[in-house]
Amino acid sequence: MRSVNPATGEAVGAIDSTPVGEIPAVVARARAALPGWRALGPEGRAERLRAAGRALADRADALATLVCREMGKPRREAAGEIRACVAGLGEELDQVVAALAPEVLDDGRTRTTVFRDPYGVCAVIAPWNFPVMMPHEMVVPALMAGNTVVLKPSELTPIAGGAWAEILMEALPPDVLQVIHGDEEQGRALVQADVDLIAFTGSRDAGAAILTAAGPTLKRVVLELGGKDPMVVLEDADVDAAARFAVRNAFRNAGQVCVSTERIYVAEPIAPAFEARVAELAAALKIGAGEEEDTDVGPMVHPRQKAHVVAQVKAALDAGARLLHGDAADLDSEGNFLRPLVLVDVDHDMALMRDETFGPVVGLMRFRSDDEAVALANDTPFGLGATVFGAEAHAVDVARRLDAGMVGVNRSVGGAPGAPWVGAKQSGYGFHSGVHGHRQFAQVRTVSSPSTGRGAA
Repeated sequence: MRSVNPATGEAVGAIDSTPVGEIPAVVARARAALPGWRALGPEGRAERLRAAGRALADRADALATLVCREMGKPRREAAGEIRACVAGLGEELDQVVAALAPEVLDDGRTRTTVFRDPYGVCAVIAPWNFPVMMPHEMVVPALMAGNTVVLKPSELTPIAGGAWAEILMEALPPDVLQVIHGDEEQGRALVQADVDLIAFTGSRDAGAAILTAAGPTLKRVVLELGGKDPMVVLEDADVDAAARFAVRNAFRNAGQVCVSTERIYVAEPIAPAFEARVAELAAALKIGAGEEEDTDVGPMVHPRQKAHVVAQVKAALDAGARLLHGDAADLDSEGNFLRPLVLVDVDHDMALMRDETFGPVVGLMRFRSDDEAVALANDTPFGLGATVFGAEAHAVDVARRLDAGMVGVNRSVGGAPGAPWVGAKQSGYGFHSGVHGHRQFAQVRTVSSPSTGRGAA
């Protein structure tokens, strides 16, 4: 597999695909490594991963540069991605240890201990938009729960994903973490192999296929799937703050984020001011290669992804939408760059407002009442994230009516430390992160015996 810089087309490197016939042997080695890894316990496993975190911190700059070159995101965003992973391998591991600790229930007659044990071998299939963070969010909880892991990074970012895994592997016993490379063929083979748990982040269609393949043997699955995140801007919102968030969240990483704002519903009385401010802020964004100074929006990762986005936009324009910001000529430009586009006069008959876009595009619609805004925001099979801007009590009331796993009020959807990253409807099947998310990677097992009469420990 030849990896290229999406901004320049220059080669980043090349890596061999794993022959499909070798995957069962890789899984067998992971299974053989299970007993020793499990025996370390959560604290022992955390110590190994803390060592990996220190090594990752030492090589953070080089890895951020690699992410920037291979995926195309701005250098400062790539550096932030690595810093978040370093933090996740530091003090945050204490929360994981606590989440996996046994719990004792005792009613004076029966004493039950609730254990959280490893499932076995975990297959992790990661996407390209966060080539380090996304593997991290699945591999680390799987390892901490005592599972061994076989990771397949995306075929579009195999070098960055592989480099991160190699740093971890230096601190781990042999075969506890292994990496295979390839495309959908290798991914299918890994899902069908003798694994016990599958963790996947990616598209809804791919997640459905994995769930179907896991069905015959009832393999456990944790799926974080696509989104079509709405933003509701109420009449009592701070227009400037809402517009700044909208532009930042719609266009960061060239819109290639699962919780990008892709649809905006704004109250009619403030719509003209909001739309004007969004157009003004979008026009100020700097477009360029991730390595360039002060780049705000880099290239799309691959011509195939750009073609998908362009097709949605052209279909919307043909159906009556118009550009509030952007140039239709950019749709036929060469290369992987696509300048941010803001569309108005859109409706829910358009794929742009219905299907995941995953590019630097956002559509704006006006609403007359809260009920209409909620109905529009919920008119989707997706339910990953949503945001509401307005006076806090009003915004919280609307937020509680939205069919999303995560809702941000006057801010992004990301929660306080320990909060899970969770999707509703067709955006999630299981979840990860935080105390609750880490427990998704462990088998709950109870052991009960006569009580000693001492009550719960």
